[in-house]
Amino acid sequence: MGLQSSQASPGNMKFVIIAALAAVAFAAPDRPYNTYASGSGSSEEAEILQHDFDLQDDGSYKLDVKTSNGILVSEQGRPEGPDGAVVTSGVFSYTAPDGTPVEVKFVADAGGFQPDSDLLPVAPEFPHPIPQFVLDQIAKAAEEDRNRSPERRYSYA
Repeated sequence: MGLQSSQASPGNMKFVIIAALAAVAFAAPDRPYNTYASGSGSSEEAEILQHDFDLQDDGSYKLDVKTSNGILVSEQGRPEGPDGAVVTSGVFSYTAPDGTPVEVKFVADAGGFQPDSDLLPVAPEFPHPIPQFVLDQIAKAAEEDRNRSPERRYSYA
């Protein structure tokens, strides 16, 4: 038996490199990422039409931004939260890719980011009424449990 070389032949190495390059080329997306990031459905960059930022010595600020694709941002903040944390409030708006105008008002404080918009889902009031079929199922399960022998009963503790 002869000894085998642990090095690949130059022909095999070239094939591996060409195959790797081909795999990368085929894996590349056929459109840029963030196609809908501008809100208009195009991948063009938006021009900033207005950018006003006013920072005061006490840490309060006011920001207003307007872009050529219709994005508007207006917010203000003051260091009045716990340990001097900045409490921020404002509004931003844009047009969704389907043409829906979106406006979101918000407050960000010790309670976290709290958005408010007609487009956001709303949880039902709690406590909400429990449907009768659910109450019937709970009663049925409790009856079945009572009818089991003590060693086969479920323990909820």
